[in-house]
Amino acid sequence: MDAIIDIRTLRKNYYVGEVTVHALRGVDLRIDQGEFVAIMGASGSGKSTMLNIIGCLDRPTEGDYYLDGVSVAKMTKNERAAIRNRKIGFVFQSYNLLARTSALDNVELPLMYNSGIKARERRERAIAALESVGLRDRMDHMPNQLSGGQQQRVAIARSLVNDPVVILADEATGNLDTRTSYEIMALFQELNRQGKTIVFVTHETDIARCATRNVVFRDGHILREEEVKNRLIAAETLKSLPVEED
Repeated sequence: MDAIIDIRTLRKNYYVGEVTVHALRGVDLRIDQGEFVAIMGASGSGKSTMLNIIGCLDRPTEGDYYLDGVSVAKMTKNERAAIRNRKIGFVFQSYNLLARTSALDNVELPLMYNSGIKARERRERAIAALESVGLRDRMDHMPNQLSGGQQQRVAIARSLVNDPVVILADEATGNLDTRTSYEIMALFQELNRQGKTIVFVTHETDIARCATRNVVFRDGHILREEEVKNRLIAAETLKSLPVEED
């Protein structure tokens, strides 16, 4: 199995005045193609720093990071931005949609940075991405015309439109109620079944049980890694939840 993420003896230090904060202390982590990994840990454990480095938003102080076989640890900011746009799809807790822009235009946005893709192909790929998340009939809606779950589906469609090698989700169910959270997790599980590699940062243990492997951080180290036993199948869990009436 090919490694999509291969991290070796990674360290990240921050300097606050004369104080050195050791956010990551020699972390090794490998995530293979087709895995669904949940990253967990308390505030200050290092998981957010790890997320930023995996997402090519920051770079390590020491160590190596290979993304889809490419060494990115020492890349410049512009080089990281280029590989980020090609290789990574992001889904955030707060959706990060443009408020005055339709769902379709929001999904097209990552493709605007790729000069090799013409307008017609951009539109076709964005439509296909929205259809894949069940929003065929919401393409022309603005974010304020969509529910929280629908907005997150738009964000997931946007993360898919570049056909990334990994989807990186940061507390992607954090603003959603229980039923909507499991609807979103059912979608992530379906994408994973289709072969997408997913790294999902969460503090919710039930949500982490939807993944296939959990990686728990503490004090800048990986405290433990474990395959998920008795994995939650989100679509099945949804069937057992009471239907909320308006």
